[in-house]
Amino acid sequence: MPIETIRKSLSGWFGGNSSIDEDYLEIDVERRERKSKIVIRSFILRKFEDINDILAALREGYTIAVVDIKQLKSRDIVELKRAISKIKKTVEAMDGSVAGFGENTVIATPSFAEIYKPGMSMPSGAGAGMGGMPKDSFFEE
Repeated sequence: MPIETIRKSLSGWFGGNSSIDEDYLEIDVERRERKSKIVIRSFILRKFEDINDILAALREGYTIAVVDIKQLKSRDIVELKRAISKIKKTVEAMDGSVAGFGENTVIATPSFAEIYKPGMSMPSGAGAGMGGMPKDSFFEE
């Protein structure tokens, strides 16, 4: 049989007397390939429906969203509150963080990142590599 001939010739490559029937490779088809980079992406919230793109990016798990809320804030404060509430609920369900920066910017992160807020204790190792500068005054003059 041709298959037996192929087996015999291949068994010489794989250790002489070992049987090819016993050698196999398991492949995990369920394993998701993980992206290697984290993306910091800016969004402009012009209308409530714009949150769909923001939420989709956050759900991927590799995006930190920086959201400019100025346009929706100037048009419709009720829609803005509704949009922020939806973003906040989604991010909290993912064990992420949401914080406002200034009057017109909101940052939302998935679970791998946490937004530092004054009064929080810094996790061990945070702020390393800043040349011995105090963690809170790195950007202050």
